Amino acid sequence: MTQFGNRVLLAASLGLFALAPSASAQFDAGIKVGSEAPVLTINDLAGVPVDLGAWIGKKPVLLEFWATWCSLCRALMPQLEAVKKAYGGQIELVGINVTVNDPKNRVKKYVEEHRPPFRTLFDEKGLGARAYDVPATSFIVIVDRSGKVAYTGSGDQQDLVGAVKKVIGGS
Repeated sequence: MTQFGNRVLLAASLGLFALAPSASAQFDAGIKVGSEAPVLTINDLAGVPVDLGAWIGKKPVLLEFWATWCSLCRALMPQLEAVKKAYGGQIELVGINVTVNDPKNRVKKYVEEHRPPFRTLFDEKGLGARAYDVPATSFIVIVDRSGKVAYTGSGDQQDLVGAVKKVIGGS
């Protein structure tokens, strides 16, 4: 399939799920819990390659696949802030923008204005979305320190602080 075809397919699936009612907790779609987390390189907003291997397999990592237009993603921001406040030194937070209907200049402006609590990557080639089998925006993947997927969820009703606490070991 062409890159354009992949983006259309991803856009269609993300669009359908983004309009679905709020989901909570763990989720059957997307990368499977217990699987090895893919280690790949995705550019940041400045075009600088960021290797997820800098953290995956070394410390817990929370990935959110998001978009500026995603209301569920916006609703998750307070939880992400709480995770950063409670566990910021123990977990890496990474927001991977799926780039569907989200040009880089809009994402840059959003990040400057809202200062999300994560390192922002711009997945313009769809590498992360494909590797993690992302079913929707607001999709969260938490990877434990050994590099295994420990949690997946989607929607604004997730207990991210609780999920991170379990992965970190209840500290």
